[in-house]
Amino acid sequence: MRVLVTGVAGTIGRALVRQCLAHGDSVRGLDRRPVALEGCGAWQGDIVESGGLNEAARGVDAIVHLAAEHRDDVRPVRLYHEVNVEGTRNVLRAAREVGCRRVIFTSTVAVYPLDVPCPAEDHPPAPFNAYGRSKAEAEALVRAWAEEDPTRCAVIVRPSVVFGEGNRGNVYNLLRQIHEGRFVMVGSGRNRKSMAYVGNVAAFLHWCLRLPPGLHVFNYADKPDLTTAELVALARRVMGRDGDWRARIRLPYAVALPLGWMADAVAAVTGRSLPVSSIRIRKFCAETTVNTERLERSGFVRPYGLIEALERTIRYEFGGGRE
Repeated sequence: MRVLVTGVAGTIGRALVRQCLAHGDSVRGLDRRPVALEGCGAWQGDIVESGGLNEAARGVDAIVHLAAEHRDDVRPVRLYHEVNVEGTRNVLRAAREVGCRRVIFTSTVAVYPLDVPCPAEDHPPAPFNAYGRSKAEAEALVRAWAEEDPTRCAVIVRPSVVFGEGNRGNVYNLLRQIHEGRFVMVGSGRNRKSMAYVGNVAAFLHWCLRLPPGLHVFNYADKPDLTTAELVALARRVMGRDGDWRARIRLPYAVALPLGWMADAVAAVTGRSLPVSSIRIRKFCAETTVNTERLERSGFVRPYGLIEALERTIRYEFGGGRE
């Protein structure tokens, strides 16, 4: 299969390229950053500017659309809409114009509300932030594109929080704080988190390339869901920090959230991105789990178990013990 991957320079994009090449697929990538990946023909371009999309998409059998603004603190906020909604519109327009009938779109579990345990794919969208709202709007575009032609295949994948070697998202930031001895638990730590390993997500996206025509929507998470306290304890064990006295400290949520609001105000005035924000505190303390029954019934087999994937990531990023 001939595959175009947008946002190919990201960790999922790079892992997906490896999956495609391992299965004998021809793959090309598009990213606004210059990128050189062995075996992958790459274009430097921005999905917001539709000019180069047709050229990149011409002749492909499938487009895997990963490119997005996804950080919690993107400024100005309108970038979420410009990239995630209008950029997706441009990708779908290119698919339509070059005759590509297969699009896989990575959305997010942020289309669901916070603190709703294990929502399934048919749960009504209720995003809690601008990022989630932009992804919900982009999903609607993908659905409309699929409905235009019954021979098209559209797959919407909603990953939970992603982690893995080289990924610099929220899980990495948590692990880095633990490794550097700066982590303090906010809240009770009893809230559960669904997580998704980069290698497994890339394998699933590649598996989706063979789905039949129609619209397919999947939550993606690697089970079992861990509590925040269990995740922190696992990280401390692998890092050799079981005896760290900070493990006994708890900062109440009622104290931490106002600190997040203060950080929001400072960031708005200074234009700086701070490591603390009210959204990050809310997400950290929320129950963010998703239902994966549809995924389990699909026939997809994960290459890695969750605990194995976490241990691999921690050892890759921080080594196996105290420095």
